[in-house]
Amino acid sequence: MEREPTRVMVAVNESTIKGKPHPSISSKRAFEWTLEKMVRSNTSDFKILLLHVHVVDEDGFDEVDSIYASPDDFRDMRESNKSKGLHLLEFFVTKCHEIGVSCEAWIKKGDPKDVICQEVSRVRPDLLVLGSRGLGRFQKVFVGTVSGFCVKHAECPVLTIKRNADETPSDPADD
Repeated sequence: MEREPTRVMVAVNESTIKGKPHPSISSKRAFEWTLEKMVRSNTSDFKILLLHVHVVDEDGFDEVDSIYASPDDFRDMRESNKSKGLHLLEFFVTKCHEIGVSCEAWIKKGDPKDVICQEVSRVRPDLLVLGSRGLGRFQKVFVGTVSGFCVKHAECPVLTIKRNADETPSDPADD
């Protein structure tokens, strides 16, 4: 009897550093940690669920509920130029395919902390993995943290992964 793979949702976002249209430092670190420490060579035992949340006021993005499961899906979507943040999901899905781990990726819009918790309720992953900027108490008061909210409200176990100290930009609130 074949058992179902462990479904790990990794919430990913774009970097806030100007001129850097790449994954944020903390979400890339969370993704890499998941592959290195959990999946390792057991690729058939896991399915990675990649969620990117567009902040509504930031980019006026129309909701996309498409599922992306292979690099070809991204080429088709890029040609029609329907989605911002597509390069972000393409980066993570390509990495999954390179090592042979099954994955799905999708985009939602809204407040990241709320949308992540809603998607956890809808999709029911076994674990949610989030990156953390490692902000101090003072910064958290003004910036707030998505990971802190999700730890309290998500309906599954939540693992937060801090970015490495040597990856911290000059402004620690940047990512």
